[in-house]
Amino acid sequence: MNYPDMTPEVRTGWQVPTFETPLWLGRQQPWCVVIPVINEGERIKSLLSRMADLKIDSSADIIIVDGGSTDGTMEPESLKQKGVRGLLVKMEPGKLSTQLRCAYAFALDQGYEGIVTIDGNDKDDPEAIPRFIEALKQGVDFVQASRFIAGGVAENTPKARDFAIRFIHAPMLSLFSGFRWTDTTQGFRAYSRKMLLDPKIALFRNVFMTYELLAYFSYRVPKLGYRCLELPTIRKYPKGEVPTKISSIKGNLSVLQMLFRACFGGYNPSEEKPIIRNGGINQEARRRLE
Repeated sequence: MNYPDMTPEVRTGWQVPTFETPLWLGRQQPWCVVIPVINEGERIKSLLSRMADLKIDSSADIIIVDGGSTDGTMEPESLKQKGVRGLLVKMEPGKLSTQLRCAYAFALDQGYEGIVTIDGNDKDDPEAIPRFIEALKQGVDFVQASRFIAGGVAENTPKARDFAIRFIHAPMLSLFSGFRWTDTTQGFRAYSRKMLLDPKIALFRNVFMTYELLAYFSYRVPKLGYRCLELPTIRKYPKGEVPTKISSIKGNLSVLQMLFRACFGGYNPSEEKPIIRNGGINQEARRRLE
């Protein structure tokens, strides 16, 4: 189906990983909730039960994008019973950003006006989802969950992660984006259709393979003048367990590398070269600064 804001010429230029669609019941609501998962086990079952209790499906369609789970939790019939309307399965290499490109392309193709994304590991309280959707209705383009602002709750957050967010990740993105962020690493967010389709953002590129999109959006969206907002949310880590796909020193160093690359324009579309490259300032950027 064609939409006025998405021409066939634009759509054919997107780099979207191959995915399968074992379940699709059609669009019912103007908004959707995208849940990326991979082997979440009981955590995704718990999250879907909580969302069912909150009747989230009465205001937003629920779409799961699976990174290749082998734990038996992605059986379409059982997902339908929990109110899930769509299941996408990524068929190419890559992690979170690859899954999100699959799901966001699918959602935009279906005509959704905006997308809420919540992790499938059940750390975030889905009670905030209606508030995210209301913010989108009011014209906000990027809603970020925050456990660190008034009304938010951070429970059992690993100390090293808490430090990195508060004193490295959020301050850097605030400085370089021009918007004061407090909680920039978590994926509980909402985006407007207009923002996701902006060619100056150009999210459908193969450079976004692992966790790059989170830092890139936090840097790029405010820089382009879009309306951004943080809303207080509850994020709880279970005691004695850290359900995360980013682990080890190597994984965390990789996230820091993505942060620096995003802040210095390294993920900007090709026509906008990063200011710092190969240890110096490129000539095009120099002219802009002079």
